[in-house]
Amino acid sequence: MPGDTTDTPGKGDVVSNDSLANLLKEERRFAPPADLAAAANVTEAAYAQADADRLGFWAEQARRLAWDTEPTETLDWSNPPFAKWFADGKLNVAYNCVDRHVEAGNGDRVAIHFEGEPGDSRSITYAQLKDEVSQAANALTELGVRAGDRVAVYLPMIPEAVVAMLACARVGAAHSVVFGGFSADAVASRIQDADAKLVITADGGYRRGKPSALKPAIDEAVGKCPQVEHVLVVRRTGQDTAFSEGRDVWWHDVVGRQSKEHTPQAFDAEHPLFILYTSGTTGKPKGILHTSGGYLTQAAYTHHAVFDLKPESDVYWCTADIGWVTGHSYIVYGPLANGATQVMYEGTPDTPHQGRFWEVVQKYGVTILYTAPTAIRTFMKWGDDIPAKFDLSSLRVLGSVGEPINPEAWIWYRKHIGGDRCPIVDTWWQTETGAMMISPLPGVTHTKPGSAQRALPGISATVVDDEANEVPNGGGGYLVLTEPWPSMLRTIWGDDQRFIDTYWSRFEGKYFAGDGAKKDDDGDIWLLGRVDDVMLVSGHNISTTEVESALVSHPAVAEAAVVGAADETTGQAIVAFVILRGSASETDTLVGELRNHVGATLGPIAKPKRILPVQELPKTRSGKIMRRLLRDVAENRAVGDVTTLADSSVMDLIQNKLPSASDED
Repeated sequence: MPGDTTDTPGKGDVVSNDSLANLLKEERRFAPPADLAAAANVTEAAYAQADADRLGFWAEQARRLAWDTEPTETLDWSNPPFAKWFADGKLNVAYNCVDRHVEAGNGDRVAIHFEGEPGDSRSITYAQLKDEVSQAANALTELGVRAGDRVAVYLPMIPEAVVAMLACARVGAAHSVVFGGFSADAVASRIQDADAKLVITADGGYRRGKPSALKPAIDEAVGKCPQVEHVLVVRRTGQDTAFSEGRDVWWHDVVGRQSKEHTPQAFDAEHPLFILYTSGTTGKPKGILHTSGGYLTQAAYTHHAVFDLKPESDVYWCTADIGWVTGHSYIVYGPLANGATQVMYEGTPDTPHQGRFWEVVQKYGVTILYTAPTAIRTFMKWGDDIPAKFDLSSLRVLGSVGEPINPEAWIWYRKHIGGDRCPIVDTWWQTETGAMMISPLPGVTHTKPGSAQRALPGISATVVDDEANEVPNGGGGYLVLTEPWPSMLRTIWGDDQRFIDTYWSRFEGKYFAGDGAKKDDDGDIWLLGRVDDVMLVSGHNISTTEVESALVSHPAVAEAAVVGAADETTGQAIVAFVILRGSASETDTLVGELRNHVGATLGPIAKPKRILPVQELPKTRSGKIMRRLLRDVAENRAVGDVTTLADSSVMDLIQNKLPSASDED
């Protein structure tokens, strides 16, 4: 394969700018490994099958599930944009994720290898998981939860989070999982919007080597939510925990005393499965509603297809948090519906040391790893020598999720984690889409570093201009979905009009994802990030992602975040915040070199007006960079809400850097 022997610069490496720029600009493709392609779950024929009969294709995928009542209709699109998939079918989602594997004789297969941050671990088989989910379902019933109710879940990355979600699905209650890093106010607003009657939480979880309390935030939030009848509390850390008599109950008391027998009830395919809140432009979070049959069909199919999952032999690890949609679709529902064995890790990648992820891969023989570009760039910053200390030879497929991955990080991931042998599946999808939409297939696609490439079989996606015309190859514009898909959101909870206005009003008859994209000369899709992350500089649209990618292609830069700041002359000016590699030192010469490097890579118009080397970037606990806070700094405004940051002190360090920034021309 061309380029396989090229070294990617690591900590302390010295590579000329020209050689690295050429490395990333080359038309590089990586063929699927021959042995993987020969035994791949999904082949090129799937695209032709789906193109010939898209609805027939999805009807076939629905047969991957166990239905109490088999659906006879696939899609009802009589009232767009409100879709119904498999509407006359009935099933139980939890039964599909647990019971049927036990009944098939796979009860002894490990479902979850749990690795706690302090080093405690336990492996839970499908038979044990069935017992725990049944007990939790009986406990929910005792606490008054009925089909159609909503349950808020605020838990760390522990097995009880999976059990709680499946127990809700088992009794037909929609869960609303709230990420454990959110403030009490954020939790309260979500409990109120969903009108949840039960909250499931823990005394705390372990994070960066010490217990992190969760119950106090719930106590404060529930104080504003009189409709909450009970708070069910998992004991994880053993911290002193305030208890409200009559309202609060311990998980080990209530769940532990229940029978392990529970008969799951079948629900309509369109029965609500969960509400997951995502940020909204108005400040009020949007409750994204997903239902059962269509969602589980696409989550299970894409997990099977994109990761080439072999449940008998693979050990799968998705490093996301349970509180995000990736945790819903690719920790809980997709993998468990497919009978997978997976790893679940509680803590951070650098506790107690920076090789913790690779230690976990080595310990469990992980074969499929799914993580975020932010994490990959962090690992790059820490140095190539860290993963090199561990045996990563078990890995066979690598995945990327959460944001566009820059080519250099892609190549580093392939080389230093995948040993230059593992295909990388760069997946594009959203909370709203429910499951993967655009991705390479590991046994089919000749992958390109940085490109999500092609809509998956059965998915219709393209790039359009302002007038909704499809752009030619080589053109850029807006990513849209042109046909309904099984795992699509059904509405915004309690606000159908907002659903229409937010997703279906920009381009008639098309779902607008909010992302910019371009097609290359082959028609493959490259994501450019959120449209609101596209800067308008002197009349030119410039993607923050492209400038960030150009910056990290310089051997001195480990990570970069770019924002557009208001500028009287150019409309917006490009301001870049960069983390330097360990061997690089901050100098005026280096800043000028970086500006020129971006200019040489993307053109003079894309040169940042200001570049600030910083020690760290403001990130949420899920690893997303909070660019709005950087925009506040760049425009010399008071910094907005920092409660969702993993470390709010980062903003103080960045603001202290600002006076020394130079405005080179």
